Parts: sequence; C-alpha cells; structure tokens
Amino acid sequence: MKNATLVLLTLATASAQAADAPTFDPQRLSRDVKVLSSDAFEGRGPNTAGETKTVNYLVEQFKAAGMQPGGDLSGGKRSWTQDVPLGRFEIKGPVKLTLAEGKNTRQLAQGDDMAVRASMSGAKLVDFKNAPLVFVGYGVTAPERKWDDFKGMDLKGKLAVVLINDPDFETGKGEFGGKAMTYYGRWTYKFEEMARRGALGTIIVHETAPASYGWPTVKNSNTNVMYDVVRKEPAKSHAPMEAWIQRDLAAAMFKAAGLDFEAAKKQAQTREFRPMELKGVTLSANYAVDAQVIKSKNVVAIREGSKYPKQYVMYSGHWDHLGVGQPDAKGDKIYNGAVDNATGIAAMLEMARVYARQPAPQRSVVFLAVTAEEKGLLGSEYYASNPLYPLASTVAVINMDALSPYGPARNFNISGSAKMDLVDLLVAKAKKWNIAYAPDPKPEAGYFFRSDHFPFAKRGVPAISFGSGNDWIEGGVKAGQASEAEYTEKAYHQPADEFNPKWTFTGMARDLEVLYGLGMDLANGTTWPNWSADSEFRAARDKSAAERK
Repeated sequence: MKNATLVLLTLATASAQAADAPTFDPQRLSRDVKVLSSDAFEGRGPNTAGETKTVNYLVEQFKAAGMQPGGDLSGGKRSWTQDVPLGRFEIKGPVKLTLAEGKNTRQLAQGDDMAVRASMSGAKLVDFKNAPLVFVGYGVTAPERKWDDFKGMDLKGKLAVVLINDPDFETGKGEFGGKAMTYYGRWTYKFEEMARRGALGTIIVHETAPASYGWPTVKNSNTNVMYDVVRKEPAKSHAPMEAWIQRDLAAAMFKAAGLDFEAAKKQAQTREFRPMELKGVTLSANYAVDAQVIKSKNVVAIREGSKYPKQYVMYSGHWDHLGVGQPDAKGDKIYNGAVDNATGIAAMLEMARVYARQPAPQRSVVFLAVTAEEKGLLGSEYYASNPLYPLASTVAVINMDALSPYGPARNFNISGSAKMDLVDLLVAKAKKWNIAYAPDPKPEAGYFFRSDHFPFAKRGVPAISFGSGNDWIEGGVKAGQASEAEYTEKAYHQPADEFNPKWTFTGMARDLEVLYGLGMDLANGTTWPNWSADSEFRAARDKSAAERK
C-alpha cells in the first residue's frame, strides 16, 4: 500500500472519531497563502502599499465569509480595523563604523560585520568617536535569582557587549531553567536593560545555537526599517545604538584586548562574573536616522455571541512580514513571508468562514489579524494595551503563526512550556484526532516570547501559540525535523520564504479542525480557563476575577 493511501486512511479514521467538527478546505488555504505571499503584496511591510493591499484583502475575505466588523468605534459603529500608531525609524545614507584595536583601525560593514538597527531612542543622528566597550556577560539583572551581571558598572558613554540567551543555555542547568529560555535570554530584554542603565549602545554577540537562527536572519531583521510603539520617553527604552555583531569578529576584538572570548563566556555563566573592559578597543559610528509617526492597522472581525456577547474567545495571527529589503544572492528583494505568516492568516480566514456557517456560539468569537509582529509584537502589544474588548472578559487567545503547509503530523506543540488549563483542554481535544502533544522541541529558542499571544499572556489572559507537529504521518520525525531545519536555515526571514505549489495544506486543514473544536467548546461553555498556580501570569488573571462574575 502506498504512503499516500495510508495517510488518507489515517485521516479518514481520525475524522470519523471527530465527526462533530466541520472540515476545512486545503485548496482555500493554498489560495490565500498564494495571494498573500505573492510579489504583488511586496512582503506585506507595515506602512507600505503592501499593507494597503493586505488590509483590503483581509476585509474583503472577512466580509465574504459573513463576519461583522470588530475594529475601532466610529459614530457608534465598528469599523474593520484598529488604528495602530507606530514610530517608524529608518537609517538614511551610509552606516560608518570604525573599529580601533590599539593603533590599528578598520572599517566594519553594515549587514556583514554588524547589523545596526535604526535608532529608536529619538536621536536623528548617531555620532560618537572611540567609545569604550565593556563585556557584561548575559546582561542580566535578576534579584529573585540573586544574579547581577553588572556589579555596579556605570555604562554611561559606553557600549555594552552582551551574549544572547541565558547563562545556563550551554550547560543545560542552573538558575534560569536549563535549556528553556527565560525572558532574560531574549534580545528584547538585553536592549531594554542596557537602555535602563544609560548605555550608549548595546552590541549583542550572535551565535547560531543560542540565538536559534543564523546570521542571515539577524541581518535581514535588523538592517531594514524599524518600528516601535509611540513612547513619551523613548531613550528610557532604547539606547542610541542597538546592534548585533558576528561571533568571530567579537572574538577577535576580545583577543585584541588581551581576553579570550570563550573563557570570558564561561565566566559569564557564573554568579561571580564581573564586567570586563575591552582595553584598547573602541568603536566609532556615524549614521543618520529618519524618524516619524505612522499609522498601521490591525484587522478585526467578530462573530457575535448569542447568549454572552460580551465574553470573547479570540483567534490571532500577524499579517505583516519584512517587506522589501536587502537582496539575496539571487537578487530577490521581496520578503514574501509565505510560511511566516501567510499560513496563519489563511488559517484565520478559513476559520472565520467555518464559524460563519455554523450556528452562532454563545460567546463572541474575535478574529484579530495584527500588524508589526516582525518589529517586536507591536500590533498585538498595542491591542493588549488598548483592547477593543476587555481583557478581563477575554476567555482565551489562540494564536496561529507559521503553520506547516505540508501533510498532517501525529503531534503538535505550543510555543514554550507554559502550564495552564487552556493547554490541558487543547491536549484533550487533539486526542480525538489521535494527535499527541509534544513539548516545545526547542524551549531554548524562547518562542513563548516571540509570538503575538505573549502581550496577552503577560497581562493574564490565557494564551497559546499553536505549532504544527514534527512527527509526520508521511516520513516520520526524520522528515519533519529535516523540513524545519531547512526552513530555518534557508527561508526564515529570507526572500526564499515563498509559496510552493507542491504544498498540500492537508495537515493545516486537519489541525484547524482541532483549533476550531477548542474555540467552539470555549465559546459554547461558561468556564474561564486559568494559569497554573505557580505561573508568573496567574496573579494578573486573578486580579481581574471580579470583572468576570
């Protein structure tokens, strides 16, 4: 019997066991991904012609599905969108970087040696000469872990050189949960902490394993237009320079300063670590920044509940990608974002179509397509800070980001390893399709902090980001892992993330049956799932309990 026949028989058996769920159309999923990731949409960059096309397409599809507008109120009526004001920052002209090592100086190349971000500190010009560099280990201040990498070091006027991930990433054991990344390991935390300490700049040393992606991803994500939420005092959140540096170049700088990079890193993995000045090594920089405030848009649709319309179950995903950026080796400049995240948006549109065909659930179901995820979860952060529907009355958030366009898997995962009722409900639901829960295969990558469910989670809303499984029915774990590795290396945040006509989308269609079942159970129920008792997000949820009575 051929593999394809086996797959169909397995799916038929699982569908028979979950016959109460409506089916999802792989062909419609394929069509939406193909459209959204086409060159005509120019990589779906915020505040571009690509955004206009994307928003128009989403509104058109939600309307055709039979959804109602769920966005900003105007004249007592909802629109289809939520305005999201963003700071837009772009480097204008060349980036001049001069590294001095003793009497020797050399010019560094933007994008190849360092990836310098457009400054979001409010500075229109970043210009400094011979700034000293200080190695601050992992750049962590964690009083609850009795951990301080700074030991009183004054960073004013200095560039902080910092490692990515947590101090126990390499050893797999220690104060930071072993391999699983904490928020202290995220690059966002590193930039925030150095800004709080008044550093002139932050330079993160890139290494592929602890970052969980290669240099092309760093280059492509950091040398294009930057966005941020609009801040009253941006310098408190951003140092004038924010950058990444190639590992080998950093090691050479350490050597020039009489230090051994690997030995210094080993020291940084201990509580006793003290900051190290890179004596005799300085950096000079000069680049201009164009800063302005623009408006991007979240797209919001709603299926109003029949009995409890002011209680909300939410499906989310980001519509944006990187837009047009630096060309790859083939000269391709359009970052199409087919998997990331045309797949999640296609899933959302198909989910809306299915919900619209079913009787109205008792609670309302919201479909939130957010902007600027690739710029730091900004669309979801803005919504969570300015919710159209109260977070206290939001039952749960089911986020869909970078789903597999291939065939079905025997398992699924969620980003991170958070403990909450919502995961238990999803695990139980998936069993009806013979799909097993697999722990996050790469907890060290910090995916929990990298998707649009996180701004909701940190405010207490039970929220997960669904991940396609890697144990494929056709090909097993070997095929699933090989596909994921190839995507991460050759396509993630690169122009090669393009539509492939060979994609079947049968796995995604099957997974959507599960996510629909979970959402519909919540929408037709009266329960309020919560976080585990020891979760760092439990207190925020409990605080709003009175609003749910």
